[in-house]
Amino acid sequence: MKRIFLLTAVAVCATFGAKAQNEKAKADSISFYQNIQQVEVTAIRANSTTPIAHSNISRSEIEERNYGEDIPSLLANLPSVVISSESGTGIGSTSFRVRGTDPTRINVTLNGVPMNDAETHSVYWYDTPDLVSSLGSVQLQRGVGTSTAGTGAFGASLNMTSAPLSSKFGGRVSLSYGSFNTAKQEVALSSGLLGGHWSIDGRFSHISSNGYVERAASNLSSYMLQVGYYKGSTMVKLLSFGGVAKVGLSYTGVTAEQMAENRRYNPEGEIIVGGEVVGYYHDHTDNYTQTNNQLVVSHIFNDKWRINATAHYTYGNGYYRNYKNDQKLAKYGLAPVEVEGVTVARTNLIRKKMMSNNFGGVVASAAYTAERISVTMGASASLYDGIHYGEISGLVEAPEFPVTEYYRNYTTKWDASCFVKADWLITKGLNLYADLQYRHITHLISGENDNYDDTIGAMQRLDIDRRYNFFNPKLGLHYTFFKEHSTYASAAVGQKEPTRNNFTDIREGEYPTAEKMLDIEAGYNYDGKIVSAGVNLYYMLYRDQLVQTGELSDTGELLSRNVKNSYRRGIELSLAVKAMKWLSLGGNATLSQNHILDYVDYIDGVAFERGRTTIAYSPSVTAVAFADVSVKGFTARLSARYVGKQYLTNGEYEDLSLPHYCVCDLDLGYTLRTSKVERVRFGVKIGNLLNAKYCASGYGGLWLEGSTLADRKSWACYFPQATISALGNVTVNF
Repeated sequence: MKRIFLLTAVAVCATFGAKAQNEKAKADSISFYQNIQQVEVTAIRANSTTPIAHSNISRSEIEERNYGEDIPSLLANLPSVVISSESGTGIGSTSFRVRGTDPTRINVTLNGVPMNDAETHSVYWYDTPDLVSSLGSVQLQRGVGTSTAGTGAFGASLNMTSAPLSSKFGGRVSLSYGSFNTAKQEVALSSGLLGGHWSIDGRFSHISSNGYVERAASNLSSYMLQVGYYKGSTMVKLLSFGGVAKVGLSYTGVTAEQMAENRRYNPEGEIIVGGEVVGYYHDHTDNYTQTNNQLVVSHIFNDKWRINATAHYTYGNGYYRNYKNDQKLAKYGLAPVEVEGVTVARTNLIRKKMMSNNFGGVVASAAYTAERISVTMGASASLYDGIHYGEISGLVEAPEFPVTEYYRNYTTKWDASCFVKADWLITKGLNLYADLQYRHITHLISGENDNYDDTIGAMQRLDIDRRYNFFNPKLGLHYTFFKEHSTYASAAVGQKEPTRNNFTDIREGEYPTAEKMLDIEAGYNYDGKIVSAGVNLYYMLYRDQLVQTGELSDTGELLSRNVKNSYRRGIELSLAVKAMKWLSLGGNATLSQNHILDYVDYIDGVAFERGRTTIAYSPSVTAVAFADVSVKGFTARLSARYVGKQYLTNGEYEDLSLPHYCVCDLDLGYTLRTSKVERVRFGVKIGNLLNAKYCASGYGGLWLEGSTLADRKSWACYFPQATISALGNVTVNF
């Protein structure tokens, strides 16, 4: 009997031991499965010892702030960030600046794949609606940042990851509704690991909003599909995401007089007859369809070596249609038309501008990690092929006029780069960081542009062939002492090619050159249990920065020229205090100077030497303060954003400036967990709590009524942002 008992005990222990080992193996497998999905971004991410100023946003933070607004709203409270929205609501045509740097100088990637448009260098967030819902994490690097693929980072880089494939079955349903008839519906589903090797995630969303600005409505549909295969230390993942966008045009802005009468007014689509506005064109809209596809292969050889390769392809196609008043037909290369014996040379008309583009390539990296050194090598190559064309869809005074194409041009752009990065632990606490990048660009544009050239009496001819070779070195030191304290210093070179407009809006033969920057930074961080604080000093010295001077090109567009010397320098401060278990306080502030040296401003063709001036859209002060409360599932965040005065031109004129403003937001949430669903979160965001009437962006110019600077007159248009608003959300995770 005793023998039987002992045998039984051994069998039971063996069974439970095997089960425990299986459970441990399964847990290790899932952990490894989740870890391998991050391989594609480690090549371009800054870590805790990288001597680069950066901010991270985690998946949980993204989920709490996701009400359906575009990605710039997610970044609003980060250091040195200023956001704006043409519709006024943060949905539709939105953008952000970092340290005054405009969106064309901010490198944006998703899983290491470039997101910037190859021609304009901007990211149009409504082309990928509700991308926020599919993000895993976000890192914003300020300054030149680490080497990455795509457009040169000339002030900041934003790198994002898609949410990792879930290891268990589940899903999410999210509904939002609020002011200005803003609504979001989202459904997401995850298969979990199927057969231990496969996983499928899918998301479908729809976002709509009337917009704060009149006739600036957005209608956005989107999807995200991920299919992953995992075996051993290898993962193959296919992502496809994109959307269909229809957005009411609102890029004109309003004058101060119009804003005083109705700050929500939108002049786009006005139908003017006899000098009076008699109505608005019903289809004054921007329509675009974009699909993004990525095939990712990641492999971990051992504790030291790992590789990643991503093939990507993006297709875009769209148009915008608008109503133009009192237009010269000659401006569109058209001869006057005869209507019932009357010659018509000017008329109201409808024009349609279209584009179609393909963008594809490969991004690859390999990483080696040893006890004291880590080395990352990467390379990328891409090809952009695009067509721009436009037509006159109708003449109001000549209804029988056929649809007529008036321009068509073609763009091809090759972009290839490679880099090697090393992080060497010289001695305890002291790391040396080095990053070397080489980049080549070939940019070809041919055909007819949409601008009429008076000098040749026809549409502007384009015949542009430009090639660039950039070498961008970066070097820095990071030192950690007493565990909580660290300090760093770095120097980095950034170079950037001109945008499409820099080529098309020129005078004959006056082609722009590439821009260059030396970014010198130093900082200190303290990371304690109760208090965290940071100080970062930066000095960004530009050579040949491209800025608008007030001159007009041969086609009447504002001309950008290279200015020899300019700089941005400042101090970025951050503080976070865990005041109580349930209360956190903190904020950040940036104090800066942003200047062009020996600036020459042109007004009506007359040159005025202005000396040292402030760079447009570069506030000398930005600041954020916040208070977070978290008690048993209830959360509340009260935040305030301050943005100092901004000039609308580089001439530093007080009558062409945006006043400073302060905006307060309140975000309330309650999370409920039950046995039947993983989580239910109720949230309400009250934007602009104190009902501030402010404008986040605008543009303007000058003309002369004499021959001196004192004889100048100014004009300006502004983009009003929404007054107090509310947006509620319910998200069920199961």
